[in-house]
Amino acid sequence: MKSLSKYVLIMLFALVALLNGCDLTNNNEPEPTDRYLVSFEKHKTYLPSFIKAILTPLLTPYPELKTIVDNLKHGIEVYKITYNTKFEGKDIVASGLVSVPIGKGSFPVISYQNGTNTLNSNAPSVNPDYELYLLLEFVASTGFIVSVPDYLGFGASSGMYHPYYDRKSTVESATDMLRAVNELVKNYLVITNKKDLYIMGYSQGGWATMELQKYIEENYASEFNLKASACGAGGYDLRYINNYILAKNEYPMPYFIGYVMNSYIKSGKITIPASDVFKSPYSERILTLYDGTKSGEQINAQLTTKTTDLFTAEYLNGANTNSKFISVMSSLGNNSRTAWKTNVPTMILHGTEDNYVPYKVSDNIYKDFIAKGVPAGTVTLVLIPGIGHNSGIIPIGVASINWFIELSKNN
Repeated sequence: MKSLSKYVLIMLFALVALLNGCDLTNNNEPEPTDRYLVSFEKHKTYLPSFIKAILTPLLTPYPELKTIVDNLKHGIEVYKITYNTKFEGKDIVASGLVSVPIGKGSFPVISYQNGTNTLNSNAPSVNPDYELYLLLEFVASTGFIVSVPDYLGFGASSGMYHPYYDRKSTVESATDMLRAVNELVKNYLVITNKKDLYIMGYSQGGWATMELQKYIEENYASEFNLKASACGAGGYDLRYINNYILAKNEYPMPYFIGYVMNSYIKSGKITIPASDVFKSPYSERILTLYDGTKSGEQINAQLTTKTTDLFTAEYLNGANTNSKFISVMSSLGNNSRTAWKTNVPTMILHGTEDNYVPYKVSDNIYKDFIAKGVPAGTVTLVLIPGIGHNSGIIPIGVASINWFIELSKNN
């Protein structure tokens, strides 16, 4: 009897071991195959009560946050992801930040293209607890999947230079990030992607958003159901901005124009040396300052706000007429955004006191859209009095999100 019990016990252990070693799932179901998503890592989880407790005190300085606060209803999970994309035809792994509502449901996507950044330590996936990124993450509580790409040159791709204001790499990497987000949601989360897409951004991100809008409309309208685009204070016309800077005695943010030139020189788009555009010692410094370790403020301290000291006399007086500068002007022109006959609701926002990117850039492209035959109800210009470039980030960002919340309720 004892030997029988021992035999039965051995058989039971063997059966348990066998069952534990077997895959009891349907073997006919293939494992998820991700073409774009490389990896994902959960960063944090936030309850709606916590989000509301953080945002409610901000209603005093930013009363426009009320729409967001009133629509908080989901807990959220924040992920860092890496994904496959291309740069100049070569494969590269990029990264970004994703915030999703917790629980079952089908949700639209917001893609946020962030503004000018020179610090790798301040890229969205590297510093997800930065105040602006936290606000964007919290928007997921209102019922959106939020995608925030790092841009090439930051995060997982920090080993390369950042191709600043480069149309092709910007739109391709942002689109591939959206595809990676879709794979994350489809293959690993319980929520589903509603397929509706809203895009927004500020400064460089405003330009990137308008470029992404055109790219999706022309090439991927069947893949992405683009519902609306909110473009804030973008440098849509780089030649106009270049002329604006050259016409001033002082320009307060020389690192902007240095960033553009550094990008185009390193990519080979500009074929003349930096010393033809900038005076020494700035011509030498510009090619070394943008290494991901210095803030815009630190870079500005190594340059000068006086245009006659920053630029060569030849460039100041002949940027648009001297054949020497053809590659500079063509690079600026080729990466500027002109209007087209869009049918996607588009809001163009800008502060009237912006002396970094003048609001006339937004005013001009709005008028160009109207001239192309786009109805005034489809494209809207919102000029905010008394707002400068830095002070416009939150008000314009919140106005964009509020607009998306209202639009999504009707879809």
